[in-house]
Amino acid sequence: MLAVITQPLDPVLQLGPVPIHWYGLGYAIAFLVGFRLVVPYMTKRGVSDKDANNLVWWCIVMGIIGGRLYFVLQQPNIADYLRNPVRVIAVWEGGMAFFGSLIAVLVTVMVFAYVKRLSVWVLLDAAVLFGTLPHAIGRLGNIINGDILGPPSDLPWAVRYTSPQTFAPQVGVAYQPAGAYEMLISLGIFALILFVISRRPRPGTAALVWGIAYSVAQFGIFFVRATEPVVAFGLKQAQVTALVVLLVLVPVVALVRARYPDIWANRDIARDDDVAPLTPQAQKEAG
Repeated sequence: MLAVITQPLDPVLQLGPVPIHWYGLGYAIAFLVGFRLVVPYMTKRGVSDKDANNLVWWCIVMGIIGGRLYFVLQQPNIADYLRNPVRVIAVWEGGMAFFGSLIAVLVTVMVFAYVKRLSVWVLLDAAVLFGTLPHAIGRLGNIINGDILGPPSDLPWAVRYTSPQTFAPQVGVAYQPAGAYEMLISLGIFALILFVISRRPRPGTAALVWGIAYSVAQFGIFFVRATEPVVAFGLKQAQVTALVVLLVLVPVVALVRARYPDIWANRDIARDDDVAPLTPQAQKEAG
């Protein structure tokens, strides 16, 4: 027990009379980084600054709604939420399912691309960028809250929560930090997506790679996460969703690879900074 990491912080930071939730603070920083990351990415590819900012705002709102609803649907005590509907939207209590956010953002991007007549593949590549580094930053709130944990452990990097206000099942018991594992996975996928984008492949490639990488990672990490219930075949809801996503994406990637053999090629073009933004019509034709 002496070798484990001790986390003494409360989920709420009091700044005088103002309560600051670490969970919300992590999300706020993640959103700020997300804006700085994806808006320039889209504007360099022909999306107007106004449309790029509007899309990010819509994705944030719909992602929060989708993530929270999907989390609630996974809970064995869902009847408690239905009896007290305020709890359904109580994101300050912790609890978001990223696959729910993913589905909501996917639908939002597709509708936005259709309405604005933009390349849906360019927008999806930007969306997955938002789901990497900002996602890792958001996990800091989970680590402090103790709401994403593995089983009890005496590993040197296990985390022991001493505040009774955290979501840890037992105060003083060390658990595997599944939230920290999630953060490291997101950073690794971020590096992978940056590498893919640096190869300047066809629009949509980064989104497909992210979808497969994230699904594989989620299927594996949920064997460690002990705070979610098993729903079928010894698997948790996120693992079932990950399998469905993989069953859809793997054939799609195979077909795209067969149709575009040069999809991974590093195109001999000028640097992004030197490329004039494409018009929406040219972007649509290129995508």
